Amino acid sequence: MTHHAGPFLKLTLAYVFGFWLQTALLVLSSGLASAKWVAVEKNNQLAGSMTVYVDPDTIHRKGDLVMMWQLIDYKTMQGGRSPSRFSSMKMQKQFDCVEARVRLLRATVYWGNMGTGDPTEAYIEQSTWTLVEPDSVDQALWEVACDKQ
Repeated sequence: MTHHAGPFLKLTLAYVFGFWLQTALLVLSSGLASAKWVAVEKNNQLAGSMTVYVDPDTIHRKGDLVMMWQLIDYKTMQGGRSPSRFSSMKMQKQFDCVEARVRLLRATVYWGNMGTGDPTEAYIEQSTWTLVEPDSVDQALWEVACDKQ
């Protein structure tokens, strides 16, 4: 006597395979999305109120220009009593290694620390180049981006 499972077995296998495929994709994509933030140490007047981080995996050089992401994590909530208060900010900047200039490409602010929680405000800015000021956060970032440490 032959037993035939019919469409039930095929449907079950499809669901099991689909579940594991989705699970694997979720695990892989969450691993790629997580940044490895490294603190940038620099003496400045704001050092006690915030920590500045860079994600070394986002440093991309094209000639004398370098793009990278930074994260500013504030010790206290920023924005006063406004509804758009935030605790951290992610910014993509571009650095000119020869001319020691910087410009902001995009930024997003977050309610939670370390870029967590829903973004409270996001914008893309077509900013102009500005000179990197000595002993500033941008100088510390320029040194990392342009490997001047």
